[in-house]
Amino acid sequence: MPFDLWLAFAAASFIVLVIPGPTILLVISYALTQGRRVAVATALGVAFGDFIVVTVSMAGLGAIMLTSAWAFTALKWIGAAYLVFLGLKLLRSPPHLDDLDTPAQTPAKHIFGHAALVTALNPKGIIFIIAFVPQFLSPELPVTAQFLTMAITFVGLGALNALAYALLADQLRMRIRRPSVLTWINRVGGTALITMGALTATMQRN
Repeated sequence: MPFDLWLAFAAASFIVLVIPGPTILLVISYALTQGRRVAVATALGVAFGDFIVVTVSMAGLGAIMLTSAWAFTALKWIGAAYLVFLGLKLLRSPPHLDDLDTPAQTPAKHIFGHAALVTALNPKGIIFIIAFVPQFLSPELPVTAQFLTMAITFVGLGALNALAYALLADQLRMRIRRPSVLTWINRVGGTALITMGALTATMQRN
């Protein structure tokens, strides 16, 4: 893959990944309530979710979803339901000042799984990859090698982006001391996740 084309792909991927979405909201939520210790688990979960999205997209599932109303609808509703579930859970979470000094010991594997599911169960992600990747392919070069390069780039940038958000939110967490602020954060984050779930449910195939 030519370096200039790879650089363009990396820049475009970075712009897409840095825009906050359901995954980033979950990353920030965990960082605020769990602390720095969950940053790596969250980033790895995001990376695994991105890996699933990129792999199944490049393997053809994205093309199937673009032509199969049943497949698109199934994944759309699973993703939407999971986002709403996480949003409701966050809305019902009471603020705990103790969490700011001694983060709750939520198992890292649970955090990893949540981050991976939120990232992977988003039909928009698969459809985006299917539409996005072909723009950066060189017809004269082996397709498999280019797919592999772009997959590694996208997954790596996604993990670094999630890690950066988690560490930044952790720094903000250390400055939060009022229950009212924590309650506001939970309400905004929960409402945003539920809204994104609703938007996912109403998303239509192009």
